[in-house]
Amino acid sequence: MNKLYWLDTIKLSDRANVGDKAFYLSQIMQSGYPVVSGFVISADTWHEFLETLHSSESLVADLPYSSLHLDVGNWRQLQQVARRLRQEVMEANLPSNWVNQIAEVASTWGYQSLILRPSVNISSAIQPVDSISGILESTFCVSHPQQIEQGLKQTWSQLFRARSLLYWQKLGIDLPQINLAVLVQPIENVIASGVLKINKYGTEIQSTYGLGIAISKGDVLPDFYYIEDKNKFIKEKQLGNKTIAYSVEQQAGEFVSNHNNCCFAYHLGEEKQKQYALSDQQVQEIINLSNQLVDKLGSNLTIKWNIINSNQTSKLYINKVNIPENVNTKWQLIKGIGAARGLASAPAYVILNNSQLAIKQIPKGVILITPTITTDWLPRLNEVAGIVTERGGLTSHAAILSRELGIPSVVSAKNVSRLIKNGEKILIDGEKGEIYRLTNNEYLDDREIFAQTQVKKSFLTTVQKATEISTSNNFFNHTNLPMISTQLLVNVSQTSLIEKLINLPIDGVGLLRSELMILNNFQGANPLSLVLNGRKSELLTVLCDQIEKFARAFNHKPIFYRSLDWRLQDFPLFNKAEKSVHKSILGEHGTLSYVQNSTVFDVELQALANLQKNGYKNIHLLLPFVRTVEEFIFCRHKVEQAGLTQNSHFQVWIMAEVPSVLFLLPEYIKAGVAGISIGTNDLSQLILGSSREDGELSSVLDERHPAVMTAISQLISMSKAGGIPCSICGQAPVLYPEIIDKLIKWGITSISVEPEAVENTYAAIARAEQRIILEAARKQLGYS
Repeated sequence: MNKLYWLDTIKLSDRANVGDKAFYLSQIMQSGYPVVSGFVISADTWHEFLETLHSSESLVADLPYSSLHLDVGNWRQLQQVARRLRQEVMEANLPSNWVNQIAEVASTWGYQSLILRPSVNISSAIQPVDSISGILESTFCVSHPQQIEQGLKQTWSQLFRARSLLYWQKLGIDLPQINLAVLVQPIENVIASGVLKINKYGTEIQSTYGLGIAISKGDVLPDFYYIEDKNKFIKEKQLGNKTIAYSVEQQAGEFVSNHNNCCFAYHLGEEKQKQYALSDQQVQEIINLSNQLVDKLGSNLTIKWNIINSNQTSKLYINKVNIPENVNTKWQLIKGIGAARGLASAPAYVILNNSQLAIKQIPKGVILITPTITTDWLPRLNEVAGIVTERGGLTSHAAILSRELGIPSVVSAKNVSRLIKNGEKILIDGEKGEIYRLTNNEYLDDREIFAQTQVKKSFLTTVQKATEISTSNNFFNHTNLPMISTQLLVNVSQTSLIEKLINLPIDGVGLLRSELMILNNFQGANPLSLVLNGRKSELLTVLCDQIEKFARAFNHKPIFYRSLDWRLQDFPLFNKAEKSVHKSILGEHGTLSYVQNSTVFDVELQALANLQKNGYKNIHLLLPFVRTVEEFIFCRHKVEQAGLTQNSHFQVWIMAEVPSVLFLLPEYIKAGVAGISIGTNDLSQLILGSSREDGELSSVLDERHPAVMTAISQLISMSKAGGIPCSICGQAPVLYPEIIDKLIKWGITSISVEPEAVENTYAAIARAEQRIILEAARKQLGYS
């Protein structure tokens, strides 16, 4: 180790050796902006350390030559290789003079704790600055030689996580190309942290209490401030859901966990949760800082910051600067609402008039662009790379279908079908709601997409594979997964997802969507037309086969099969004979349609009865869009006639999505309803008079509205009073996880979400339940 590089002395020629994160911070610091003092352990030191591992048995030594042959598709092998590589790094000894030099310099600060920040530079033409550093986490340690050595090795070893190995190979990066430096800074008394985002659409501030890892780990929903560009005042602010915080000092709050042996997580008190993390003065300081940075760096950058309390005064510091070098300057941007996570780059296929011929001819591997999508498009969507619609909100058909199929999507992108030409190459980011129109006939391969786009961790998307196989950070690989009392269920329809579902910590299937299941198997054909055309036995066979696959996979767990809710407005392609198709959620559908014509419902009940006779006792019936008690009684009689009630465990539930259930639930219970599942998608529309296909309206009138939340609270309360379980299966808990606290407090029995939301929902449920236990303990002990 030749030398340490201090931030205030780093030059342009040092960039490759200190990494991009440290280089940008040094330039900001040298320009007079507030940055905590620090020094860099260079990338040369990292490469020197690797040389010490070059024994005949070392796997690390062989990695530069074997990485191209590593089968990253074999997850078990990848985990084993990653575990051995990291073990080699952690068990190696650093030269004592290195450790002593670092510890001696760090001791001059006089602080007890240090933060070690990975800072990467890649020796190639590709510049994936932020995306690469984003998969490497900072390490906290005590300022002591032994702890510093462990912290440094832990930071280095992250290069060999399973997700990292997958990432390097995806980008075609070999180990010798990776210049990994480590920025060392003192850390103490951080009272608030967050993110400052500046782009052509405006300025946004995110903030939370304590260290910023609460945001990066997804443990909190931060406070948001939206700043008016011209006059720089707060245009809008939104209180987050901040239940825990991280600190390098032990706090007065309830202790949660010890992160990295030096960083403590603790619960925030209820009063503090109701407050913003920043004072008005602190917000103004960040706004002033943003003005200065725009003048120097331009109007497209992201800053991470923290506020440190020193000598009874607080001071704002910058701890990361990201200036996108390619994405927003090289490509034309169209903005919408991110509806389903993931990235896709492909030719556009534009459909303007929703003609049946154009939809049937959708090619494979394209990004579909259209004003709107209805449910009957499902069979044609399986092989598209992405979806973009001009209309629709987060609970629109386009959003729900794309999440069900695992396809990136963007909704509410105004005029996109007229801005993008058929065959034009585009890139969409389904998390950020951005569509990049590539100029000069550019074509991006996977490597460029990964390199030039800020890649974030997700649960079931492209980079999600890397997250899933990470043995050290994946939530569900932890052996100490907290137990939860609230049941966690999934919404699903596609049997192709079963293999993934059985490895999730779920208690069953809360919503088995029959419409999407039948659509996929009969290419969108109306099930009534199938029966009338002599294909009843075929429909029955498919229903039995599809439902049985779920029943077998979840043998001892409940499955709630929602019977068909065939809405004409969702299937315009197959209802041309209808004189009028209502463009709303009203009309003849749900259980009312069974009363009018029970032909298809009878087939569904026969399928459930056949499966029950074959020994499957875990399948239950969930009736959709029930308007009246009389409709339920009619369906209940049909169920009895089918012989399903001969099994005492069989239950008939109803969807609570028509507001009449708020007034009639006691009567429903008397009539035999065994449970309810709150469908927030329809319930919110009917209460607020909004439409899920209207992106602007649905973004203002969403499920968090007091009227909707009051209705949900009443339904849970009435269910408890009536002695029946109450579930929720709409999108609300996924889109607005902050409401999970309230659901748990009110006594919800179960929460059913899409597979990609299981991880975050499980964690949110665990935190909510733990808070309730702590509050009860405090009351019992007389502390509150």
